[in-house]
Amino acid sequence: MHGRDGKSPAKKIGGDREERCLGQVRQVQQYHSIRQCNEEYGDPVEFGCAYFHVSRTAYYAWLSGKLSKRRADNEQLAEKIEQIHTKSPDKGYRRIRDDLEHDYGIHVNNKRVLRICRVKSIQSTIKYRSNGCTRHAANPQYLAENILNRDFYASKPDTKWLTDVTEFKWYEGVEVYKLYLSAILDLYDRRIVSYVIRDRNDNSLVFDTFKKAVAENPDAHPLFHSDRGFQYTNRTFHHMLEEAKMEQSMSRVAHCIDNGPMEGFWGILKRERYYGRRFTSREKLVQMIQDYITYYNTRRVQHNLGVLTPLEKHQLALAA
Repeated sequence: MHGRDGKSPAKKIGGDREERCLGQVRQVQQYHSIRQCNEEYGDPVEFGCAYFHVSRTAYYAWLSGKLSKRRADNEQLAEKIEQIHTKSPDKGYRRIRDDLEHDYGIHVNNKRVLRICRVKSIQSTIKYRSNGCTRHAANPQYLAENILNRDFYASKPDTKWLTDVTEFKWYEGVEVYKLYLSAILDLYDRRIVSYVIRDRNDNSLVFDTFKKAVAENPDAHPLFHSDRGFQYTNRTFHHMLEEAKMEQSMSRVAHCIDNGPMEGFWGILKRERYYGRRFTSREKLVQMIQDYITYYNTRRVQHNLGVLTPLEKHQLALAA
C-alpha cells in the first residue's frame, strides 16, 4: 500500500525519523551555546532556550546525557564528519562518505552524510576552472589513430596508459613564472605511474617522463594514449614507444574528452590544492605537487575503485 506521493508509509516514516534526528544534531550546536553562555556569562538557561526556540526539557535531557541510540549515532557521525572536513576542507560529502567507510569502517549512504553536512554548514572549498597548455605541432612528424576511442576501462594494470602536460604559475613580486608537470596515468587503478616537473614545456619534459615510467615498469607494454601535443607527434618519441613495444594512440583534434581521465586528474589536483592559492616561490609549488601526487596515489580513496586508493587497487591486482 502506498500513499499519494507514491512512497510506502514505512519508508516515509523512516525518512521523517531521520529528519528529526538530524534536526536534533542541529539543536546540539544550540545546546552547546546555551550551556556556554550559562557557565561563562551567567545567562539564564530559560533565556537561551527562548532565543533558540528550543524546549528546556529537551535541553536538560541533552545535558544529562540521556540520548536515543539514533540520536547518539548521528552525533558521533557528525563529529567524525567534522574531523574529516577540518583535516581536508576540499572534500565534499561523497568523498567524506568514502573516508568514513575506508578509514573508520562506518557504512552510511550519501544522503545521510549530505544532510549532516548541510546541518553543519560543511561544504567543499574547491573551485572550478578550465585551462590547458597543449601546444599542437604546426608540422607533426607522426600522427596516430585514436585507438583508445574513449574506452577507459582496463581489466588489469599496465594495459592502458594516458599522458599529458599541464601548467602552473608562481609569483615573485610582479613577475609571473610558469612550471610544467608531465604525468602518466594508468587507467586500471588511476595511479600516477611517473611524473616530471620542469620550467620548460619541451621534448625532454615528456621524454624523461616516459623513460622514468619504463624504467620503473620494464615489463609493461600498454596502449599509450595522448593528445596531439608537439612532443607526442615527434618522430623520436614514436620510436621510443616502438622500442618499448607500446602502441601509440592520439586524441582527435579539439576533443579533450578523448583523454578524459587524464584531464580529470589535472582538475582534481588543481581544485584541491592549487586554485584559490598564490604560490610565491618555486620550491613551495614543487613541494605541493610532489606531496599531492603521493597523497593521491597512497591516501586518496576513490569510489570508482571500490573505495580504495590507487596503490591499494594496484597491489590487490598484483596479489591476485
